[in-house]
Amino acid sequence: MSQITVISGPERRRVWSDEQKRQLVAAVSAPGANVAEIARRADLRPNQIYRWRRQMEQTAQGFAEVQMQPDPAPAMGSAITVEFERAIVRIPAGTAPSLVSAVLRSVKP
Repeated sequence: MSQITVISGPERRRVWSDEQKRQLVAAVSAPGANVAEIARRADLRPNQIYRWRRQMEQTAQGFAEVQMQPDPAPAMGSAITVEFERAIVRIPAGTAPSLVSAVLRSVKP
């Protein structure tokens, strides 16, 4: 006589869309968010969310969205303005390229 075991419940090998991953990573990035609670509600382990976050950060490295617009009344003559997520860098004309490079490398978006 053979025995068959039927396991019911959610499928353990699920496929998450990129949008679902982004939503969960954004939810844990909110101030005061509890990763364990968010993972529990999504029925997964917290380390999976951390893995997705690392993967998204690695994918985003090396490229940044840059928006440029002319300054209506430049106080220091002609300049270039670079806006990062948390910083604005204004580079006046005539600035040494090595200084510009060092400053832009030091700003972490």
